[in-house]
Amino acid sequence: MRNPASRALDKEDFEQLSEFRYQMRRFERFSERAAQSEGITPLQYLLLLHVKGYPGRAWATIGELAERLQAQHHGVVALVSRCEAIGLVERRQSEVDRRQMEVHLLKAGESILARLAALHRAELNSLKDTFNVPQIDL
Repeated sequence: MRNPASRALDKEDFEQLSEFRYQMRRFERFSERAAQSEGITPLQYLLLLHVKGYPGRAWATIGELAERLQAQHHGVVALVSRCEAIGLVERRQSEVDRRQMEVHLLKAGESILARLAALHRAELNSLKDTFNVPQIDL
């Protein structure tokens, strides 16, 4: 059986890829502006989202956040420090493994995240036909 990725791309394929990247970038730009309107950076918004959205618990480690953000560990440490300085998150030493730091949302971070997530959900739902995906219930 032939690998579908090995077939030659035609004009329609390029149009679909172009449209997908265009819509993805429009969403990213929307997200950047929404975060900035709340007085935080887009990366700070993503950090809050990944802390809250980490599977199975209400906190995440620096390493887990680095993976989610696709960033270097030391860069995430600096990002967490900046968010901590403005009262959005706090670090807590793990009770299970004292070498590990847990990042938890604070009330201010929860509040900003709730407002931004609602905006993002509405924007994603407006794009559902563009990406040919079902409605997203966040």
